Amino acid sequence: MTIKRLVAAMLLAGLSNSVLAEQSFTVQDIQVEGLQRVALGAALNNLPFNIGDTVTEATLSRSIKTLYAAGHFDDIQVYRDGNTVIYRLKERPTINKIEFDGNKDIKEEQLTESLTGQKIVVGEPLDKTIIKEVENGLTEFYHGVGKYNATVKMNVTYLPRNRVNLKIEFEEGDAASVRQINIVGNEVFSDQELLNNIESMYDLPWWRFLSSDRYQKQTLQGDFEKIRSYYLDRGYLRFNIDANQVSVSTNKESVYVTLNVTEGEKYTITGVDFVGDLIGQDDFIKALVPLKAGQLYNGALVTYTEESIAKLLARFGYANSKVRTIPTINDDTKEVALTISVDPGKRVYVRRINVAGNVTTKDEVMRREMRQMEGAWLSNDALELSKERIQRLPYIEKVDFETTPVAGVDDGVDVKYTVKEQPAGSFNAGIAYGDFQGLSFQIGVEQQNFFGTGNSAGINLSTNRYNKQVSLSVTDPYFTLDGVSLGGQVFYSDTDYTSLSSNLEAYKQKRYGFGASIGYPINEYNRLNFGTNYAVNEINSLTEVDQYRHFRAVLLDKADPDGGFKFTNYELIASWVQSTLNRGLFPTAGHEMVLTGRVTTPNSDLQYYKTTFEARKYIPLSNDHRWSFLSKLELGYGNGYGDKDGYDYTLPFTDNFYAGGQNLRGFEARIIGPHAIYRVVNSVPGLPNIGGSSSGLPTDPSLDSYYVSTRSMGGNAMAVATLELITPTPFVSDEYINQIRTSLFVDAGNVWDTEFDMDRYIGLSRYATSTYSPQLLDYSDPSLIRATAGVSLQWISPMGPLTFSLAKIIKKYDGDDQENFSFNIGTTF
Repeated sequence: MTIKRLVAAMLLAGLSNSVLAEQSFTVQDIQVEGLQRVALGAALNNLPFNIGDTVTEATLSRSIKTLYAAGHFDDIQVYRDGNTVIYRLKERPTINKIEFDGNKDIKEEQLTESLTGQKIVVGEPLDKTIIKEVENGLTEFYHGVGKYNATVKMNVTYLPRNRVNLKIEFEEGDAASVRQINIVGNEVFSDQELLNNIESMYDLPWWRFLSSDRYQKQTLQGDFEKIRSYYLDRGYLRFNIDANQVSVSTNKESVYVTLNVTEGEKYTITGVDFVGDLIGQDDFIKALVPLKAGQLYNGALVTYTEESIAKLLARFGYANSKVRTIPTINDDTKEVALTISVDPGKRVYVRRINVAGNVTTKDEVMRREMRQMEGAWLSNDALELSKERIQRLPYIEKVDFETTPVAGVDDGVDVKYTVKEQPAGSFNAGIAYGDFQGLSFQIGVEQQNFFGTGNSAGINLSTNRYNKQVSLSVTDPYFTLDGVSLGGQVFYSDTDYTSLSSNLEAYKQKRYGFGASIGYPINEYNRLNFGTNYAVNEINSLTEVDQYRHFRAVLLDKADPDGGFKFTNYELIASWVQSTLNRGLFPTAGHEMVLTGRVTTPNSDLQYYKTTFEARKYIPLSNDHRWSFLSKLELGYGNGYGDKDGYDYTLPFTDNFYAGGQNLRGFEARIIGPHAIYRVVNSVPGLPNIGGSSSGLPTDPSLDSYYVSTRSMGGNAMAVATLELITPTPFVSDEYINQIRTSLFVDAGNVWDTEFDMDRYIGLSRYATSTYSPQLLDYSDPSLIRATAGVSLQWISPMGPLTFSLAKIIKKYDGDDQENFSFNIGTTF
């Protein structure tokens, strides 16, 4: 009885003095102490009760857990004073700064991203309980890349006002090298045959210092899968990796890898069957399957089959399909029957398509290129084609897209296209003075995304001592909603080549006119364009170049033989364009072919035609397209049709082809091609006239002489080819890889004149001139190939595309002037 009374007394004392009484009571007041950064209201909102509520010890305990869960406090104590509940809180310190020291293998951006995922962010409270977790996680990363001596320490420096600085110190140490990789259990294939297929290198000799035998856990795991695939692709269906061991040396500088395998035997496929819903495409899906009865099991073909069927289903809107191959294995006969299970799932529809990242370009410009429509089913092909078409625009640098499921709907997604724009035009303006050109003024704007509309427009005005020109052009690529384009141009130029220090033969020319064009899309990759031009040409001060004789003959005004030449042409133009390029500027994959024909109508003063063909193909050499190969071909031919007064029409010299400069780098611009030939008529003294002087009489034409000009007059045929290796640009960050391009190139080609008659000059003597005169070549010979090699740098600058080339001539002929370094504006390849 005495013991019971003593226990009862102790319980009563405990109940009267306990911080947290077991019996319930009504809360009359709540007090919170220790708050600095956290607002009182925010703290009270985390409590599971309010003033006036009846609480128990369990309620108060639950309130402590709730406050901890809010993540603002390091220490929480709760007291009761009568019916008042008192919370004494110690806030977590706020992170003032985060520093990294000694990290080389992990970039600061990666570290910051990782810490953010663990809620260690400047301005946020620090949870000291996860410091050790962060240290262990980073240490484990270093172990995964072979740095077993690495240590990571997070130091916390306390500052006034409950703030802290965090400094994470790294001692990375050296990576362990893979010294040996052993494979145990293999009999069919040798160790070396298997190891030739893996990425990890081991026990490298000193002279292979450019290679690395550094141990990396992820790389090694990938190598195990490559060995597994090597067996599965050759019929060894029961192949298995039983175990793998990675042993580290005592000094933690070497790693030894052992792989235990069971090879099994080869299995033959007895047949392929299908189960599930083939969405009515049974014949087409079955035709996709490369697996046949009687052939060895092939893991790569099985994977290819599953991916091909999934891609086909995605074309019809079944974006979440599940395709898997179920093998039925007969170990006695070493045969396997394959059953392909196809579950298309629900057809997925696109609710909304959003466009982001376009600052200049209007949304509608991108949307008219899209082949994935809102409200239609989701098609991977349509998504990718839309991306390609948008990225093919010359003012778009990069395009990415993502699909997001619509909340609460299992068959709907939103699509977001994110674009990155780039300069799509050029601007030039200036005033200059020079001894040769005098005072010059020029201003010009070429814009392929005029005011963000996707229309191209250009205006150029320039004037100097030898040239005055103005032109205006505009093209709307979507004049109609189905992609019919409409364009027009007006032009005028007045040029005096007699004072121009260029590679062209001298003459004066005025040219003015206007034109219009219209284009029709055939399909996603082909387009037809048609146009017409009205052009008036006036040529004066034409020198006595022998190759101009046909041109003179058909235009000569017998009433004014010393006058100039004026002719009006009505031109019809047609072109075919096929393009599968992945980008508008600096493509890395795909091809483009352009065939253009231009002909003057029979009622024109000159009757001729001109055709050009240009093809270029890009082959990516690496998965990231940083390396790619370009092959390019330019062909051209033109000539006259019909005759006048017994003289055949020919291609006018003003429309001749030229090479050198941009299309045959290493040579001066427009220098490649037939040079002008002057025929000098010899004479004998004539009889004296009344004044006492005498005039010469021409001798027989076979006694004439000739000399060749240093200036080119071009030809009516051209062929130029380019081979180019596009390489990563050194010292350029990934941010600018789509704006700067470096390449190694080889250019080769020739310009010739199919109407040139070498027999006219055989037997004639060469006229002696006081200046340099090139040797006469057979300008009708297409085999006079020139070749150069060099390096090129192209930059899409804010002022337009700039190209720098440094080239060395491999093959040249007399009269070909070289230009080792060249700089051009407005051209990219």
